[in-house]
Amino acid sequence: MKRALVTGGSGAIGAAICRRLAADGRHVYVHANTKPRHAEAVVAQIVAAGGFAQAVVFDIVDRAQTEAALDALLVEGPIQILVNNAGIHDDAVMPAMQAEQWSRVIDVSLNGFFNVTQPLLMPMVTTRWGRIVNVSSIAALAGNRGQTNYAAAKAGLHGATKSLALELASRGITVNAVAPGIIASAMSENAFPKEAIDRLVPMKRAGTPIEVADLIGFLASEQAAYISGQIISINGGMI
Repeated sequence: MKRALVTGGSGAIGAAICRRLAADGRHVYVHANTKPRHAEAVVAQIVAAGGFAQAVVFDIVDRAQTEAALDALLVEGPIQILVNNAGIHDDAVMPAMQAEQWSRVIDVSLNGFFNVTQPLLMPMVTTRWGRIVNVSSIAALAGNRGQTNYAAAKAGLHGATKSLALELASRGITVNAVAPGIIASAMSENAFPKEAIDRLVPMKRAGTPIEVADLIGFLASEQAAYISGQIISINGGMI
């Protein structure tokens, strides 16, 4: 049974990804940092449905803490599926943005990506099979007012995706990014009322976490072996 790690697995999209991968027969590590109880709840749902899952808690910005947590997981063998889903918003227009806001968002999306991904690569390479999916955002493709830090972080993830895909292509490991648009969640309901969605999204609705998870599930499958280095949008036709 292949093992999968989903960072930020306790959130709405992360939980849907975890459930999809478990339904596909993967043993899923549901990562959380500040919400361990949410991760445990996702694990309970997966186990109740007959799947295999375990909660893991660490701060991906803390390199030493992350390395220790991953070393413990690697004792059981390589992790062959990695979904870098963890990310944060700390929005402000650039003239009013504080240095801490810039740094926090960059730290989670980019330094966190490195801290989690790099230690897993050589064990994955030895199996000559792997799937890495990085969760980005439409903001990285189109920009968004008040999200210069977030757009920059996710755009940086695109460059890392394409470069890492080239490095690992001959090892049977694919690396792709998924860039969601407006996805239904408690946060988006407040940020995007129905009138705004009707105006912004040609399909006149928000996407669902399950739709994002289904795309990622495919990219993590055997059938997606020839797809790598791609930034795949899922946004209802917004761009």
